[in-house]
Amino acid sequence: MTTHKRKAQATQESLHRIFTIPEAPDSTLGLIEKEISENLAGFLGNHIAAKEQALSEIEKDFACSVIPEEPSFVSDHTHHLLTKVVAQSVHTASPSFIGHMTSALPYFILPLSKLMVGLNQNLVKIETSKAFTPLERQVIGMMHRLVYQDNEHFYQEWMHSANHSLGAFCSGGTVANLTAFWVARNNLLKADGDFTGIAREGLFKALKHYQYDGLVILVSDRGHYSLKKSADILGIGQDSVISIPTDEYNRVDCQKLRDKCLELKKQNIRILSIVGVAGTTETGNIDPLDKIADIAEEFEIHFHVDAAWGGATLLSNKYRPLLKGIERADSVTIDAHKQMYVPMGAGLVVFKNPASVASIEHHAEYILRKGSKDLGSHTLEGSRPGMAMLVYASLHIISRPGYEMLINQGIEKAEYFAQLINQQPDFELITEPELCLLTYRYNPQSIQALLSNSSHEQQDEINQLLDKLTKFIQKRQRENGKSFVSRTRIEVQRYQGRKTVVFRVVLANPLTSNEILNDVLSEQLELAQESETFLPKLLSLL
Repeated sequence: MTTHKRKAQATQESLHRIFTIPEAPDSTLGLIEKEISENLAGFLGNHIAAKEQALSEIEKDFACSVIPEEPSFVSDHTHHLLTKVVAQSVHTASPSFIGHMTSALPYFILPLSKLMVGLNQNLVKIETSKAFTPLERQVIGMMHRLVYQDNEHFYQEWMHSANHSLGAFCSGGTVANLTAFWVARNNLLKADGDFTGIAREGLFKALKHYQYDGLVILVSDRGHYSLKKSADILGIGQDSVISIPTDEYNRVDCQKLRDKCLELKKQNIRILSIVGVAGTTETGNIDPLDKIADIAEEFEIHFHVDAAWGGATLLSNKYRPLLKGIERADSVTIDAHKQMYVPMGAGLVVFKNPASVASIEHHAEYILRKGSKDLGSHTLEGSRPGMAMLVYASLHIISRPGYEMLINQGIEKAEYFAQLINQQPDFELITEPELCLLTYRYNPQSIQALLSNSSHEQQDEINQLLDKLTKFIQKRQRENGKSFVSRTRIEVQRYQGRKTVVFRVVLANPLTSNEILNDVLSEQLELAQESETFLPKLLSLL
């Protein structure tokens, strides 16, 4: 065995160990850790809950609005948490939970989270986070380098600069995207002559001063809903997020994007930002970032990449080329709580120009004083926990080659599942995986043949029944509790762009096996036969 192969095998064995939680201590609170650890092998055991309760039943356990007048013993309350909360939680760490972008966690995250909570550092101010502040700056520097690949001298100069910032830690992609647009907006509508800038005078006066008839954001119709929330908060309105059509591979049509830029320019409407999506939420596809960067440069527009899901792919030397052009973006969003395997609440945004965040700088006399290295002077959120410590630990413990192996396995597992679906005559693959997401549906072979020879009206009738059958199967599979896939509605080109209900699968859990994927399809086949309404109606059309 070569040295390279031995190293790869050692990394693989190490990764399997860190995603297998060791037995927790047999203490009161240790019981909760023990139950959480068992999730990795599957859903929580029947000794706690015989079967999943309906949400309405669970709500009855949390129906009292009165704050208790008497204290509880920790042991008593722990039992309450075990039976009412842990037992009825969604077990996202299960290898058969493959429906959402919620990652399994390495075992070391739990004790490190205790450390983080116990220290209770507040990252807004260096006086409450003496060590965590430089640690967070380093992590942001590491992620900035992952995206932009600047040299070490660049980071020595800017990473710990009091008056600059390479980015910001956020609670998630929504706040990260908002922060990117906030910086772009304030730099675009900056102080000029007697005008003191949008931050001081507001949007109405800013548009009047610069003589723009509007401000918009451009993104493909696969853009995340958080972009509209950002437009709402920033005062430009949700309707100012303009969707550009996508091609058959769910990537933005760059010709239509450029045409829209020309049209808006003639209308005297300023484009605040063009957004490239690196890992669409529904299908996992990546926009042609290089081509978008060309258009952004041509029209002198802020180029933002929403890589909340796909950004971690940069850790893989093999698949990094999929994101070619991301290094040309003015700002990039990445969620560490997705494919970097840290808990919820760890998003970040990085900026190509460390000086760009000066446009949102804010100070106060008792905190965030000028010249200090307080992180809060360049962030939307004030008080924040030290989530960067968990990213810092993961980057060191898993390492880049370890992350590469995880990323590669996820993508290749999705490719395997796509092949498996194509081999099943009664399933239809809707979108081929580019990252580790794919969509498909149950569609009997005889109905597929009928669809290919039907008129548009007949196709629509058949697809309506298939939509209802897909919903039926997905709901029943979730209720059974053996496995979970999600569902969504996406435009499907082969059906004239009709919005179609499909199964959506996310394969990021390293413990999800090929056997589990086979079982998921087998269960869906069985559930389809249980439909007493939709399947018989479909077959009656033959």
